[in-house]
Amino acid sequence: MVSFWLMTLPTLAQGVEPDTAGNVLQSLQQGLVTALSTIQDLGPIGPLVFMALYVVATVAFLPGSILTLGAGVVFGVVGGALYVFVGATLGATAAFLVGRYLARGWVAEKIDGNAQFKAIDTAVGREGFKIVLLTRLSPVFPFNVLNYAYGLTGVSLRDYVLGSVGMVPGTVMYVYLGSLAGSLATLGAGDAPSNPTVTWALRLIGLVATVAVTFYITAIAKKALQNSVQED
Repeated sequence: MVSFWLMTLPTLAQGVEPDTAGNVLQSLQQGLVTALSTIQDLGPIGPLVFMALYVVATVAFLPGSILTLGAGVVFGVVGGALYVFVGATLGATAAFLVGRYLARGWVAEKIDGNAQFKAIDTAVGREGFKIVLLTRLSPVFPFNVLNYAYGLTGVSLRDYVLGSVGMVPGTVMYVYLGSLAGSLATLGAGDAPSNPTVTWALRLIGLVATVAVTFYITAIAKKALQNSVQED
């Protein structure tokens, strides 16, 4: 089912004009930067408001990268990483529950009778934690899409939430990159801070995780298919 959504998303996106999509994205990013600027002046309640904003952004498919980078500016590396991780985990869990209880029936009807999707669903249910962990480590798998897609699989809520720990390396690194910006104005201008060492570390982690998750999911899906055929 995860594969279903990963294949479907590009098709849905084809209906949006590039210029229009670009303008909308830019407006959303500017809006998030403005929100971060307000949060920066809230004092002790700032972290709570930030985490609530991250939850809303995750559920609403808003670009979380700006919030993650901005957290480094507003809260520093340690505080920023902590608040991003908590907000992202809560938001991902909310999206997962929406996908499981509001969208599962509709998607199930669309793929009813498809043995391959059934096998993948079963495989993810059996090895949920490992798959969630690996896909969270890999930047190839879109964060917001996966949140809903996992709700359509057999993975348990417990394994799904625990697998969120895979977000930690990327979160810390992006928050650190954000801290290099020095000000929210830099992020708002589209000048993303960079550090060659951190950038290459992110790429290496992402590459290893992508290869691992690809082979792992393929292997367990194949095994589940074989078991399904034998049972029939």
